[in-house]
Amino acid sequence: QVQLVESGGGLVQPGGSLRLSCTVSVNIFSIGLMGWYRQAPGKQREFVTDITRGGSINYADSVKGRFTISRDNAKNTVYLQMNSLKPEDTAVYYCNARMTIAEVGGSWGQGTQVTVSS
Repeated sequence: QVQLVESGGGLVQPGGSLRLSCTVSVNIFSIGLMGWYRQAPGKQREFVTDITRGGSINYADSVKGRFTISRDNAKNTVYLQMNSLKPEDTAVYYCNARMTIAEVGGSWGQGTQVTVSS
């Protein structure tokens, strides 16, 4: 089981930025797909972005042009840079790791709260 530890959440004003980090307990090259999801109060968990071992990236339409996923292989860490934050980005953000792209579910971090409010 892969262990994931997230950090970087907090309170930010609309238009501000935050960077989330997700460090994994294994060599990140062994992970086929890493992603970020979020869950707002009263809503289902939703996809935000992911990155494959080969570097292919997908974004949800709601974050395209504002959020950027990246990976530091030496630190076994994936980042989520969030710019131009909006109140509707408020949610608990979760990191996910799947050993293969076809794997269902995978491993999850504990979540980190992001609140966008003035």
